[in-house]
Amino acid sequence: MFNKIMIPTDGSELSTAAALEGVAFAADNGSEVTGVYVAPEYQYPVYVEIIPPTYPIEEEYNALMRKVGMEYLQPIQKAAQEAGIRFSSLVLFSNSAGSAIAEAAQEQKCDLIFMGSHGRSGLGQLLLGSVTTKVLNLCQIPVLVHHLRKKKQAV
Repeated sequence: MFNKIMIPTDGSELSTAAALEGVAFAADNGSEVTGVYVAPEYQYPVYVEIIPPTYPIEEEYNALMRKVGMEYLQPIQKAAQEAGIRFSSLVLFSNSAGSAIAEAAQEQKCDLIFMGSHGRSGLGQLLLGSVTTKVLNLCQIPVLVHHLRKKKQAV
């Protein structure tokens, strides 16, 4: 039904759990997976007149964020390999993760985006923003939203 599924992650425990569900969904459909992590763009320090010598330059920042992104994508890649499905990965840089995900899905010719949602609503969504909502509003392809729930901890 779906040939290529994009699975975004932000590296959090809940996002990784949703991504692993996405890999299982892809395996059930015989789909290949493209994992994506969107890092914030490099920001120059605007609060000082001289950039401190310990502040990373843009190339260092980008290299570090690529490494972080690949670490976040590792569990998805491992699950895809174990399921015997093709996997590719992307680390993107944007201050609008939702827009970057929607554009990348189109560029990569994905026919579905499988992503989690923390289930925030009302004021929480308004104040925090929602990458999932942004993707839903911008995408021309189907988006399957996996509702994430935090595990209750024993007292």
